[in-house]
Amino acid sequence: MNWSGITVGYALSGSHCTFAEVMPEIKRFVDAGANVVPIVSNTIMTTDTRFGKSEDWQTQLKAITGNEIISTIVQAEPLGPSKLLDVLVIAPCTGNTTSRLANAITDSAVLMAAKAQMRNGRPLVLAISTNDGLGLNAANIAKLLVAKHIYFVPFGQDNPVQKPNSLVARMDLVLEACEAALQGKQLQPLLVERH
Repeated sequence: MNWSGITVGYALSGSHCTFAEVMPEIKRFVDAGANVVPIVSNTIMTTDTRFGKSEDWQTQLKAITGNEIISTIVQAEPLGPSKLLDVLVIAPCTGNTTSRLANAITDSAVLMAAKAQMRNGRPLVLAISTNDGLGLNAANIAKLLVAKHIYFVPFGQDNPVQKPNSLVARMDLVLEACEAALQGKQLQPLLVERH
């Protein structure tokens, strides 16, 4: 697919342990010719973790995309009327973000961008990363699986023995899932074995 002229919203929520895994995927979009608009939840702007410092992740996002980061609801709100994004991916999409999205709660830049995308009837792609995907969050994932214009990056259990409820998307399939979503299709198979 030719990504030239396509604007991808790339939103990250607070699954800090997957940031290193998704940064190369963001670069894949840029290398393919897409304009990538980074959108982040508050935790990325304010929280240092054992997986990296907030400032370093912000610097890396700006360097890869060449764009400023959208980090507030006010900054994200114009995405609806402007219809800027051809596709929006939330990768990683935490259980917290999944539950808020499934229950129509808009309290972050990421969720405002998602709301705008759904309002415009344009594809929203979720790459889940949650320790309770087969627990209480299973109901929220199920709600989103049947929603119009919402697609998933194929996912599976990341550690069935030690974390039997945990689900994580195959982040290396984000670009392919977005490509399928732009054609109105869910990338298959949806349920995959993580490696």
